[in-house]
Amino acid sequence: MKDFELMLAPMEDHTNSEFRELCYKKGADSTFTEMARTSALARGNKSTLEKIKIPNPIPTYIQIIGANEEELEKFLQSFKPSKGFLGFNLNLGCPSLNMVQKGLGCALIKRVTKVKKLVQIIKNHGYSVSIKLRLGANQFEKEKKSYLNLIREVDADFFIVHAKHGKEHSMSPADFNVYKECVDTNKIIIANGDITKPEQIDYLKSIGVKGAMIGRAAIDDPAIFNKLKQVKN
Repeated sequence: MKDFELMLAPMEDHTNSEFRELCYKKGADSTFTEMARTSALARGNKSTLEKIKIPNPIPTYIQIIGANEEELEKFLQSFKPSKGFLGFNLNLGCPSLNMVQKGLGCALIKRVTKVKKLVQIIKNHGYSVSIKLRLGANQFEKEKKSYLNLIREVDADFFIVHAKHGKEHSMSPADFNVYKECVDTNKIIIANGDITKPEQIDYLKSIGVKGAMIGRAAIDDPAIFNKLKQVKN
């Protein structure tokens, strides 16, 4: 990982290999696949396996969502990394009711023991593993600082903190005030949410954040990565 890394966020129906390559050429240091269910990967579902393919050697993390240890283990036993593969990312941020009711996505933030087990399974196979999380499933969990507890307790390679809780919608402003306390855990923290300006990058660097993940802004303008680096395309 670079001193400060700009990442393309995993986005359903957007971050296919073509879009990842475009953003990489426009300054993204690393990219993420669309979210893939471990249950479907374990079954060998063709469309889900297609989601995690890395056809060109673009620096790519594979994002997975799931909580079943046996399914994760089964998938990893048959997984063969492609050139460009950087590691796995566990989704603890998806706020959809369908996922949360199944105990997935941001419902996992308070289940530290479960997350530890999932992380260890991936590490046992020799792969890097990171976590993308929200500030809890709701305002109550944010106030209880469930996200800080998870960051402190789980031994992931880095944590991407989407600075909103699960009940906040896309137009709700990200809470940049949480990043300093996340950095104070001495873990590697990547910021995510409403990052569109070089001044925000300067602020994040000044408090010790190690990267920024860009989502919706990259759909509007894939060149945003070079703009945030203040590099001309």
